[in-house]
Amino acid sequence: MPGSTVGGVRGPRSRPEVHLSHRSNWLRAGVLGANDGIVSTASLVLGVSASGASGAAIVVAGIAGLVAGALSMAAGEYVSVSSQRDAERADMRMEARELRRDPRGELRELAGIYEQRGLPPALAREVATSLSRRGALRAHVRDELGLNTAQRARPFQAAWTSALSFSAGAALPLLAVAVTPASARVGATVVVTLLALALLGDLGARLGGAPPRAAIVRVVAWGAIAMAITAGIGALVGTAV
Repeated sequence: MPGSTVGGVRGPRSRPEVHLSHRSNWLRAGVLGANDGIVSTASLVLGVSASGASGAAIVVAGIAGLVAGALSMAAGEYVSVSSQRDAERADMRMEARELRRDPRGELRELAGIYEQRGLPPALAREVATSLSRRGALRAHVRDELGLNTAQRARPFQAAWTSALSFSAGAALPLLAVAVTPASARVGATVVVTLLALALLGDLGARLGGAPPRAAIVRVVAWGAIAMAITAGIGALVGTAV
């Protein structure tokens, strides 16, 4: 097998590292949307069910919650990420103005960044000069502002990812309510919801390269708390009304 030679011994070819930070935008929107869809819809149907409503009313409430939640998530993500994108663009415009106004000062600033990262002063200035020749604004955006292409704000990507993941998550407790008899409706919804949250916690952790156990416990615990509180409030309101 081809590979590197160390001390006369030929070792296996090293594999390039697979970094996961490029997934941060869509992963955050997807996990958040699915989690919100599962928890909010399950809590909604359990709360309505605890109030003593009919099966048809529970399903209608769940469908309304799915549609409203998906649209709300899409709009919220689009507005939020658009604000982030606007801030990024404003910083880039400011950096472009500074490069036109004081290119030498900006070169010293860039070299200072590389010095702080451990390069000797002479090498830091050489690196800054070389990168600035290839694209000064790109170098400053990446190394001074900390922005890179993979992690730039993408409003439309965040919006449709949130809407689709919310709908997929919300469909699970809604189906559990719709297809089970009235006597098993609450139990089936709780079981399906907790299983879905456990799978979501595991999937999100694996996609993000994190330990799955802590993520599963976190997601399931907060989902159970939300369902219990909403069902309790639904029962109280149903009794009072």
